[in-house]
Amino acid sequence: MDLDVTAAEREFRERAREWLRTNVPAERCPDASAASREYELAWQRAQFEAGWAGVSWPREHGGLGLSLVEQMTWYEEYALAGAPSQRTTFVGLRHAGPTIILRGTEEQKATYLPPILRGEVSWCQGFSEPGAGSDLASLRTSAGIDGDHLVVSGQKIWTSYGDVADHQELLVRTGPSEPKHQGITWVVCDMRSPGIDIRPIRTMAGTSDFCEVFYDSVRIPLANVVGEVGHGWSVAMSTLSFERGTAFMAEQVRLAQTVSELTELARTAVGPDGRRPAIADDEIARRLGRCAAEVAALRAMTYAQISRAAASDQPGPEASIVRLMYGELEQRVARLAMDVLGTEGLAAGPGDLVAGRPWPYEYLMSFQATIAAGTKDIQRNIIGERVLGLPR
Repeated sequence: MDLDVTAAEREFRERAREWLRTNVPAERCPDASAASREYELAWQRAQFEAGWAGVSWPREHGGLGLSLVEQMTWYEEYALAGAPSQRTTFVGLRHAGPTIILRGTEEQKATYLPPILRGEVSWCQGFSEPGAGSDLASLRTSAGIDGDHLVVSGQKIWTSYGDVADHQELLVRTGPSEPKHQGITWVVCDMRSPGIDIRPIRTMAGTSDFCEVFYDSVRIPLANVVGEVGHGWSVAMSTLSFERGTAFMAEQVRLAQTVSELTELARTAVGPDGRRPAIADDEIARRLGRCAAEVAALRAMTYAQISRAAASDQPGPEASIVRLMYGELEQRVARLAMDVLGTEGLAAGPGDLVAGRPWPYEYLMSFQATIAAGTKDIQRNIIGERVLGLPR
């Protein structure tokens, strides 16, 4: 592993740290989708106006074009400063935007990229369907060509923040008789188009982040197709985040902070025996130690992954190891938090603060950690086939 830090990179860390700790919003991001959108767009505008927007985007497309080490540094400092997570801005900044940079026309780049960086619009993703989640290539939402438009009919599900998004990166089937990985088209959909019906889904954590989206003869200009009609699978697969693993550092730093806070909480919370602090319980102490060690191991694995990415043109399949370990570790930490809290945590509602944090909410949200962005089973298949060379 080679991640030597230069004097210039150390100076960059100081500048990033100073700006973030001075400018990160003091108030917590609201849970409601509409309020969350306005909060995050305002924060994105603040970063843009201060010259910190698009840390991984190329300079020619409005970003900072930072090196992988500088990106890693930014995301570490971002998390340490308590900066907001990307929710309503995630798809635009880290998926749709990079896709358009890689595969879009010059007109599409000029139209869609600047508003993302300036914090003017929110994007959502229209990939998963009721019968095509992990097997995305089985999607059935259809799109026929009528003159200079696609006419889309079908359904998407688990569309995060679809109810407050301006645009959607949408996968549709334009070649129904072609093999399932062919005949798919990637297109930009205006979420205010006639024929779109958006229905929020309330989760067990009490939020309505997810949505079902129904399309009834929705007309989308062919000019919105990114890549070529029928080549959407390759477009979707080419959306390799410019960070190449660096943005994941923010999540890991936050998880390390959570383990640290949980350890302190265990020193004061009453343990399972009802008499001593929770940390005096041997099993809880063992689990806290294991979580701390695994967070450190996860960060070391990510450093190694970033080092490899810096020496190659494409991210490798080893990223699935980090993704799998992170998801399962997040769930273990959340379960441990509830065991440390005991009945106090169980009695609280999803939106209640317990010992200064929304621990019950974080526990309920942790269930998605091994599902979102590819289930743990999909990740294991990738590791087995592409890392270990096992047969399919």
